[in-house]
Amino acid sequence: MSSTETPEALQQHPHKLSLAFRLGIALVLCVALGAVAYAVVTGIAARVHAANALERATMDMAIPSVSTIHPQPNGEAEEVVLPGNAQAYVATPIYARTNGYLESWHFDIGARVKAGQLLAEIETPEIDRQLDQARADMATAQANYDLAKTTADRYQALLKSDSVSKQDAEDRVGDLQAKKAMVDSARFNVRRLEETQAFQKVYAPFDGVITARNIDTGALINAGANAPGKELFDIAAANKLRVYVNVPQQYSREVRPGSVAQLTLAEFPDRKFNGTVVRNAEAIDPTSRTLLTEVDVENPTGALLPGAYLSVHLKLPGKVRAVTVPVNTLIFRSEGMEVAVVRGGKAVLSPVTIGRDYGNRVEVVAGVGPEDEVIENPSDSLVSGSEVRVAKAAK
Repeated sequence: MSSTETPEALQQHPHKLSLAFRLGIALVLCVALGAVAYAVVTGIAARVHAANALERATMDMAIPSVSTIHPQPNGEAEEVVLPGNAQAYVATPIYARTNGYLESWHFDIGARVKAGQLLAEIETPEIDRQLDQARADMATAQANYDLAKTTADRYQALLKSDSVSKQDAEDRVGDLQAKKAMVDSARFNVRRLEETQAFQKVYAPFDGVITARNIDTGALINAGANAPGKELFDIAAANKLRVYVNVPQQYSREVRPGSVAQLTLAEFPDRKFNGTVVRNAEAIDPTSRTLLTEVDVENPTGALLPGAYLSVHLKLPGKVRAVTVPVNTLIFRSEGMEVAVVRGGKAVLSPVTIGRDYGNRVEVVAGVGPEDEVIENPSDSLVSGSEVRVAKAAK
């Protein structure tokens, strides 16, 4: 339809009017469908974008934020302080070597005794009677021997005049030798019982102090360390002490025999005792990674007591590189001491070797360096390889 056509002309041609109406309706429908399609596509895109944003936000929230610090250099370690245990230079339990009943004891705990002093006496009625019987058996054997010797001598004299046969003479000589062996056996048995009876008296084996008394008058005494009865006494020589200290592996090469060590105790805050490193185990303990070392210290006044806990100050002639970290960075697990280090956006559990303890900080001699980012307050569930986000790096 042209613009020059009037409504009167359109009325005269009704098919043209119907065509125009249908074209208008189709145009309106197309516009409406386009609007609906646009709305649908726009809504789906918005929902997909929102879902992706939510997933990203959830993943970001799942990555824990951590605070990290850098270990501080500790400089040169000139001295290391380690816990030690003092033991008597010589200490031994004293057992009975004969059976019987305790007749008396003469020293109690804390008594200082000299070598050879009588500690206790044991009554041994059974041993006494066995000794009497053994002596009687020896007397019988001696009498038989004397008779056999007289007979053998007589037969040897008769053999010279062919009054007896050579066989009979040899029989008497053989009988004499057998009787002599019986005498020797009886004598040895008597000697054994006499020595056993001598253990009725218990003497101190060396100069020392009685640290335990486990028996009392009238107690049944059983001989030997494996007997049901307990040891009679414990004695220790405390004029010189052995101090055993476990030196960490990183210091083991610096602590050599002949090195000077100083010992301190809580009960003597202003006093130091001088000791000397005398020997070590020459092997690292695979469990604790330490070297068992012995320090000897003279104790003439008895100020140091066996069994005491003390601090051992060891001088280190060499240089030991170490760093310090706060104690809240340490992870205590069955695998040993560890710290968590951030590397490449992930947490890595690194085993460490601890040196000295400064209270709120500890010395780390192996495992981390000043350049590492160590996580503070790591989670108990943190595993090696977990992604982390560094919130801040504290100085």
